[in-house]
Amino acid sequence: MAVSFERHGRLYYLDPGAYQPHVGDLVLYPTSRGAEVAECVWAPSYVADEIGGLPVCAGLATDDDVERNGANRRQRARILMAARRLTRVNELPLKIGAVDWDGEGDVATIYFTAPMRVDFRRLVRDLARTLACRIELRQLSARDEARVLGGIGSCGRDTCCSTFLKDFEPVSIRMAKDQDLPANPLRISGACGRLMCCLKYEHPLYQEFRATTPEVGEFVDTDEGPAQVVGYNVPGEQVYVRGPDGRRKVCAKASVCGSRQSYEASRESLEETEPAG
Repeated sequence: MAVSFERHGRLYYLDPGAYQPHVGDLVLYPTSRGAEVAECVWAPSYVADEIGGLPVCAGLATDDDVERNGANRRQRARILMAARRLTRVNELPLKIGAVDWDGEGDVATIYFTAPMRVDFRRLVRDLARTLACRIELRQLSARDEARVLGGIGSCGRDTCCSTFLKDFEPVSIRMAKDQDLPANPLRISGACGRLMCCLKYEHPLYQEFRATTPEVGEFVDTDEGPAQVVGYNVPGEQVYVRGPDGRRKVCAKASVCGSRQSYEASRESLEETEPAG
């Protein structure tokens, strides 16, 4: 099953154990700080492959659990407002992103971003005096900030990092070039200001396509005669060619690198390896 701690938030997968909650039910998700209340957004279902290592559902949330969860939310909002106010008072170049509250240990973890190293010891003292609890400040990277705050991507959907993406995999500018995307940072950067994580999704498709397709500039045989490859349409598995008359045409990938060309190439290689006489 899958649960979420926020409306349209990131999904966390869970082993339902002995429970069978429905979509919309509140369940208890085990964490290092104890069981937290989460909403079921994907009802328990069987999967084809055996998946292990998932946390087990701690049960259905009771009225006391819901009340405790509401109190924790109010406390987090109070801490967030105090942290932002005291940051302005101390004139620190910090951007407070989110707050985590451990009610049992009276520990508030405040996540922030900053363009440089900042001495925030005075801020910690002011927060501890105002909130009467222990304060921990943790700096976030640009990608982690986008994950915590959430947002809308250029596709019009919630950002991947704030919904289903668990780990950040390395993304390079080479991936954008292989997909013939513009080098404009505004077009290929996400809400975090870094290269979009989705550049990695279709990159293997482009690599496979280019590995089995003639390169741009090569001459191929088409149904209408010889032509030169001038471009690709990878999602449509099409190749753009230009014939002797200078006209640009669209051909299916199979028509320029199909079985006939493969057969002829294999025959030529066999003739070269056969002994003379």
